[in-house]
Amino acid sequence: MTGDSASMDVIDSLAGIAPGSRMDALRDGRRVARIHAQLSHDALLAPASPGDVSIAERLAIAAYVAGLHGAAPTALHYAAALRAHVDDALARAVSAAIVQTAAEGPRGAYPPGPLSVEDTPAPAFALSPDVAAAIGPKLVSGFTHAHYLVFHPRDAAAERFAPLRAAGWSEDGIVTLSQLVSFLAFQIRVVAGLAVLAATP
Repeated sequence: MTGDSASMDVIDSLAGIAPGSRMDALRDGRRVARIHAQLSHDALLAPASPGDVSIAERLAIAAYVAGLHGAAPTALHYAAALRAHVDDALARAVSAAIVQTAAEGPRGAYPPGPLSVEDTPAPAFALSPDVAAAIGPKLVSGFTHAHYLVFHPRDAAAERFAPLRAAGWSEDGIVTLSQLVSFLAFQIRVVAGLAVLAATP
């Protein structure tokens, strides 16, 4: 896959952009950004050498994060990709985890100062014992961290990394996890923006 292959571009697919269309031309106006968005996808979700974070774990994180955002095209895409790569029990458990930990955000507490008047209670992360067992401790800790990044990034603190390390995430793995959450947020917003543009005469 290269960024030049529009037919294999995930954002194009999610946004329903056909080759040769008005939206295809619009995206090609920022060709470098278009290429690098796809290369980022490939590096994070289809790397030749996954390293400390397996493809299954990457897809599970992607499906979970997209589900938390409630972005239908992207959530359906990654849920399908996960189902194609793992057994039904894990795919069902990830879907259940999305339902059990759905929330609104961003919330949380700013450092003490003028913004403290905007502090709001952060949503809790809690899974039923059967879902947690099906997902496994490493992914449960990854989902906990992803939930925090999606819903209350205001509460950033160094001690949040300790549970990840204890569950088997390496330093590189923690970076990959955080990059996945950030990339999904970017991809979801690009797809939503393109949908608005496509609906504009």
